[in-house]
This record gives sequence, C-alpha cells and structure tokens, in this order.
Amino acid sequence: MSIDVANESGVTTVDEERLSRLARHVLDAMRVHPLAELSVVLVDEEPMTDLHVRWMDEPGPTDVLSFPMDELRPGGPGRTSEPGVLGDVIICPQVAERQALKAGHSTEAEIDLLCTHGILHLLGYDHAEPDEHKEMFGLQGEILASWREREAASAGGDESDR
Repeated sequence: MSIDVANESGVTTVDEERLSRLARHVLDAMRVHPLAELSVVLVDEEPMTDLHVRWMDEPGPTDVLSFPMDELRPGGPGRTSEPGVLGDVIICPQVAERQALKAGHSTEAEIDLLCTHGILHLLGYDHAEPDEHKEMFGLQGEILASWREREAASAGGDESDR
C-alpha cells in the first residue's frame, strides 16, 4: 500500500510517520487493496481557502477536503477493494487546531479525526442525509477507537502489536 504524507503547511508539530500509520490503519479496517495509493497533504490556510472556494464554492479555509481518483469502494467480508488510486486528503492543521480547542481535545486527535473522515469520503461515504451521517460517523468512531487502542498498546510495550 502506498501512502504518501506531505507536510506543506509549515506546522512542525505534525508527526507525518504517525499520520501514515493511521491512514494505513483506516485502509486496513476498510479492507482496501494492498496496492491502493493514497496521498495525505497538510496545507496552510491560504491554499486550503483557494481549494475550498474552487471546489466547494464556499469562502474561507476548511478543515479537510477529499479528492477521489479511481472511486474505489471498501472491501467486504473476505475480500479487499479493487487496486487503484484512492485519491488525496487535504488537511489544514491551523483549522484543526482551532476546532480541537473548541472540542476540548488535542490538535493531534483532531487531525486523526480529519484524516479518517477524509479517507471515508474517498471511499464513497457521505453525511448529507441523516442515515448516511449515522453510518459514516459511527464507522469513523469505531476506526478511531481501534486506532487509539492500538497506539496505546504499542506505547505500552505490547509486543503483539509490533
């Protein structure tokens, strides 16, 4: 699986390696084919504003945007998705930091949420309708909970996770 994380934001507190591990965790949880490709890019508010205006016709910067390429869908029981280019997830750490303060958690936790959310959008999930919202946010919560458990076990020296 090819996961490219590029930090073009100038924010030095983002752990790109950790973000790559999270992306891999999400893709594994969604049974995405091992030959799939994903790009995660962190950008400042100005380029995020430009993208937000251009693609969503909405003013100002946003937290995360997803740009699907091959319209891959998640795998199912006993099978993975098709191989291909999943697409790009664009995250703005400055917006994430403000949202994290409001939500009462760390910027890292907010970026984790945004990365997971963006990948689910690439896989065809949406939240425009109440039933879609329930499904997407439920899945997002499950994946993030399993990610936190895995990271805690790794930090605690659990050899079975390595």
